[in-house]
Amino acid sequence: MNDVVSIIMAFRDTAPYIEACLNSILEQTYPNWELIAVNDHSLDGAREIVKAYSNKDNRIKLFDSPGQKLIPALQEGQKHISGSLINRMDSDDKMPANKLEILVKEWKNHGKGHVIAGGTEHFVDQGEVGAGFRRYEKWLNHIAKHSLHTQEVYKECVIPSHSWIMHKDDFLNIGGFDSNIYPEDYDLTFRIYKSKLKIIGIDNILHYWRDRQERISRTWDCYKDNRYFELKLNNFLDIDRNYERPLILWGAGKNAKEMAQLLISKKTDFSWVCDNKNKYGKDIYGVKIMPLEAIKLYKEPQIIICVSSPDFQAEIRDYLKQISKEPVKDYWFFL
Repeated sequence: MNDVVSIIMAFRDTAPYIEACLNSILEQTYPNWELIAVNDHSLDGAREIVKAYSNKDNRIKLFDSPGQKLIPALQEGQKHISGSLINRMDSDDKMPANKLEILVKEWKNHGKGHVIAGGTEHFVDQGEVGAGFRRYEKWLNHIAKHSLHTQEVYKECVIPSHSWIMHKDDFLNIGGFDSNIYPEDYDLTFRIYKSKLKIIGIDNILHYWRDRQERISRTWDCYKDNRYFELKLNNFLDIDRNYERPLILWGAGKNAKEMAQLLISKKTDFSWVCDNKNKYGKDIYGVKIMPLEAIKLYKEPQIIICVSSPDFQAEIRDYLKQISKEPVKDYWFFL
């Protein structure tokens, strides 16, 4: 018997878009799915639209969230899973017709203990997709093509909420949607990373992501600072920090200063280096800034790299390879 995919979709006031979303699910070439659609107190008729679709196709199941906002709605949806494989959908987006077929086929090649993650493509009804979304899309698709999820996990969310599939047991074992931390997709990604589930990237566009001004990623306060430094640092200290080795912070701009403040607030000792000669020897927040060459003084350091532009990554990697006889290997970009 083919595996049933449980698609969890929270929705709120997306009436102008939700029919296109539902139609794209109905058009899937893989027919063994259920859509768990959870209404988060919609006032614009979206619930009535989903209800009409559920009356016509019993694979579409409508529920109402007892709480407010996205995570409580996802948690309600999680209660009603009956499939063996899990996917998530956003109600203003669309699926390519072969999305589930590709995900399920690839998952079956690997089985439990694996998460399959594909690429994404943004679209708009009018005008052009924002440059920031296009950059993120290009980066995500590069990650998926080369399976770089674990290497790049501290830069940005490497597994967006809609382009993955995993077994229900793996999903529930890492807490599913039980966490109350936003952004919920990045938090889930870190739990996948911490659990050592193997992430398999595939070079396919598996989601059409609508760029619109009303997206919660644009309007909710919890998404406004999209560096998510505290979430990243909390997970780094929990997952990758080796407290028997020295920690170095690289950079002296705004991002590095904010990271330094976070490290200090968490009572985490660190040394601080940068390539700005004007800042050598300066004491900031009680930590003296040193030149990059000081990295040579530390045995097997771990390095958090906080620079404002991603354009210098290749140059930084080359420097760390050449700085000593034993290249520095444990470093992470926090962008």
